[in-house]
Amino acid sequence: MGAGSPHLIGWSDDAVTDSVLAVIDSETAVIEFSVWGEWDRALSTQARMVLDKCLAEHPTGMIVDLHELSDAQAVSASLWLTACAQGAAMRPPVTVAVCLKANAPLASRLRRLGARDWLVLNATVAQARAALTHPHPVPGRMHLALPPDPGAAVLARALVNDACQEWELQHLCHRARLVISELVVNAAEHAGSDIEVIVSMRGSGRSGALHLAVYDGDLILPRVRDPVAGPLGPSLVDRGLGLRIVNAAASAWGALPARSGKLVWAIVRARPEEMT
Repeated sequence: MGAGSPHLIGWSDDAVTDSVLAVIDSETAVIEFSVWGEWDRALSTQARMVLDKCLAEHPTGMIVDLHELSDAQAVSASLWLTACAQGAAMRPPVTVAVCLKANAPLASRLRRLGARDWLVLNATVAQARAALTHPHPVPGRMHLALPPDPGAAVLARALVNDACQEWELQHLCHRARLVISELVVNAAEHAGSDIEVIVSMRGSGRSGALHLAVYDGDLILPRVRDPVAGPLGPSLVDRGLGLRIVNAAASAWGALPARSGKLVWAIVRARPEEMT
């Protein structure tokens, strides 16, 4: 995982995710979170960490697949209830759909704890996918498909301009344009695939925020690297160094695998000096 971002989901030399997997669908922005194996303290810690990272990405929805989880005593129930409560409290809210057999002890305990009003239980992942798919455009969301060309950043900045104008978030425009430029240029230079840019509104009014997401076909997650000193000073040319600009300009950022590549995202929120 890259230093400088607490929200990178994937594999690294010091943390191998062997019982938890999170993958985002680039078309729906729904995260599928799977857990398998015997529920114990180590798996609990791992699942909590990845769940927090998934919710930090503020997806349109989450599918939690527990079919391969062995939890005869239903000890993990509190974690799934907490995830649902956190998702429901977000703005816009994130629906968390839990998938497991209806007769599983965990399903029975969730129902006994009164989760039916705000935790969605599904028998299969296919049912959850169908329930969370948005057949119509999502309000407060703009989408743009771009070629793998560094010049694509110009079009991405124009999309941010339009979003800020439409949602009256002009005070975020400068930093958001800077962030989207870095993300799109990185994708164009290193992925060599088509790029999808999605700009979404979070909250409302001057306290609202922009969620910037860039999908590409490269499976390698970004890493923040230290600048390399040269004759003209530190260089930001190498892969990952431009992410320091993103880290400085955004309130939070991260990355996670997608079905055919990866998603890199950032949230730009108003700073105190921008609220006046």
